[in-house]
Amino acid sequence: MSKNSKSLSKPSATPAQVGKEPIKPTPLKQPVLSVIKDIQRQTRKQYSAEEKIRIVLEGLRGEFSVAEICRREGINTNIYYRWSKEFLEAGKKRLMGDTIREATAPEVQMMKTENEALKQLVAELSLENRLLKKSLKAEQ
Repeated sequence: MSKNSKSLSKPSATPAQVGKEPIKPTPLKQPVLSVIKDIQRQTRKQYSAEEKIRIVLEGLRGEFSVAEICRREGINTNIYYRWSKEFLEAGKKRLMGDTIREATAPEVQMMKTENEALKQLVAELSLENRLLKKSLKAEQ
């Protein structure tokens, strides 16, 4: 071996580095992966109910594979199957009549009238209660 080949194989230490530990990077306040995940979470696309239904129905039609639909829409297949399950469960509940129906206009008006009457009753009872307390204090 020549003198040059030895010097190439071993890096020489500078006098400032002899006897010192290697320089470690300063720890970050928040790990880099955590920051990246936070950014991804905040920039993740939010799908509306209509978009979810469209995607699920497209998969149920069977014209394209679920994997192809998910790739095109940019979603994971697990998300597609979760949406599909929720969609089918909601349909099942609706057909069984387990869902809460929306109130009609006359029902809403009746509830508003009843609410006003109850508020007035509470106000009257509170006033009567206050008067009774004052009369008890005056007697003592």
